[in-house]
Amino acid sequence: MIVITGIGIVSSIGTGCHEVRQALLEEREGIAPVRHLRTIHKDYPAGEVDMSNEQMKVMLGIENKETSRTVLLGILALGEAIKHAGLTKHDIQTAALISGTTVADMDIVELQHKVGDTETGDCGETTRRMADYFGLWGATTTCSTACSSAANSVLVGANLISSGRFERVVAGGSECLSRFHFNGFRTLMILDKEPCRPFDASRAGLNLGEGAAFLVMETLESARRRGVKPLAVLSGWGNACDAFHQTASSANGDGACLSMTKALSVAGLKPDAIDYVNAHGTGTPNNDASESEALRRVFGKCMPPVSSTKAMTGHTTSASGSIEAAICLLAIEGRFIPPTLHWSAPMEDGLEPVSKLQTNRRLKHVLCNSFGFGGNDTSLVFSEFNNSGRQGEPSAARQVYLKTAVRYADIQANEMPKIPPMIARRLSAILKRALLTSLVVLQRTGVSSPDAIITATAKGCVADTLSFLDDISLNGEQLLKPTHFMQSTHNTIGSLIAIHTHSHGYNNTFSHGAESLVSALVDARMQIEIGHAKNALVGLHDEQNEICTVMFLSDEGMVNELLNDEKIKTLCGDYCH
Repeated sequence: MIVITGIGIVSSIGTGCHEVRQALLEEREGIAPVRHLRTIHKDYPAGEVDMSNEQMKVMLGIENKETSRTVLLGILALGEAIKHAGLTKHDIQTAALISGTTVADMDIVELQHKVGDTETGDCGETTRRMADYFGLWGATTTCSTACSSAANSVLVGANLISSGRFERVVAGGSECLSRFHFNGFRTLMILDKEPCRPFDASRAGLNLGEGAAFLVMETLESARRRGVKPLAVLSGWGNACDAFHQTASSANGDGACLSMTKALSVAGLKPDAIDYVNAHGTGTPNNDASESEALRRVFGKCMPPVSSTKAMTGHTTSASGSIEAAICLLAIEGRFIPPTLHWSAPMEDGLEPVSKLQTNRRLKHVLCNSFGFGGNDTSLVFSEFNNSGRQGEPSAARQVYLKTAVRYADIQANEMPKIPPMIARRLSAILKRALLTSLVVLQRTGVSSPDAIITATAKGCVADTLSFLDDISLNGEQLLKPTHFMQSTHNTIGSLIAIHTHSHGYNNTFSHGAESLVSALVDARMQIEIGHAKNALVGLHDEQNEICTVMFLSDEGMVNELLNDEKIKTLCGDYCH
């Protein structure tokens, strides 16, 4: 059993659990004209944390002028979670820290960027700076899957605990507003100049937000040994890929349906056991229609109350999964269902969300959805302590084998797959190499669609990121094109492969510097060991160093090499240097 023993949250509706709980109960929104973000587009409201960087630095005793807002927000939330759980420095030294972010320190990079510069920000460094503030950790890593990043951090943490690798994990995410992704979403024409209205007939887009949240997760035995009472249970988790489009969700919500179904299966719960769904609910026409359809497919006539709290907090992108998970935990504790603000009229063929606060509602089981670009969909189930569904013993771990590893540079011309010209011309160098190498690996193994796709990349799609930064510098936040932004997220690589191989299974991306491949291989190994996948496609992609290596792991042995910790060390030494 994985129990939650600490929560830390910072958002536009409050800093700390107490403030956020009060804001939820008072139906108070944090959407307002931008104050701290340096943008010319003041006509778009956003959910900003009501503190300047300088104020946060004073609170935290940080003197470094170039500390990013993402790091500051993350330290505040992480500190509250650690304190809430009563973790000591010794406890931290044996715990893993997993954070989710996409923007990372982009707020610093973009202020200093000039055309021709090559600095793009570093997700892994953001996590390391947060970790260093509190001392030494047992392990750290970073998930970067756009708006599902924090939820995937929680999912990876759950697998680290359930597989016996750690008994304690602190997981969540942090994201600040930046001109980069503010303008990126604007070019996609999905920002609303009015407060967003999830699931409303008049919905016209989302309001961006910022914030951070972290959860302390541990085994029940660990909590009891420390004398800590669990707040709730993480009873289920699931991830799937829509495999449809880089930014849009499919009309039938395949990925969302699969992620919810997986989470319910892990929890051992039937759909009618869920008492509340905290929806992804962005307020965009596409997302809300797709999610409505996915919810109908999963729940049918037993649809539970559904609401979106993004109308309060704004869409906090990579941090949204943990912020909304924290809100779910506060709702379980306080026995209330938060409303969907500004909802007034039902959308065509869509669900009708909870639009007024509901109190005195016992929530035994709550489902929390987080969906990211590339169709990266993750669902988490939280349950009352002692009411957490099936808590069976984990099955014996399956052995994992390395079937093949292919470097792009070693592929012979006669083996190179053909990519349709209309597709190829839109892809950057890293995306072409990643796709071609992955297709070769699948050809060699006789697999058309892998069960899991896991990507390791230090800085993602650098060329597209730099192109969008250059455009901002040259055009002053005007006349920007969406193409480079759409392909700038780190999980673009994994989602591209999923789309071309029609792979709806597990999809995750690790962006933690030179340790990215270690994280990806451990994650892939866990997926197979636990039985969530029979095989996994793992890729290491570094655009700046032109590294492109793809490996195929499987639960089938035959003449392949057994993948253990020593073999992972060897692979990372060979392919990362």
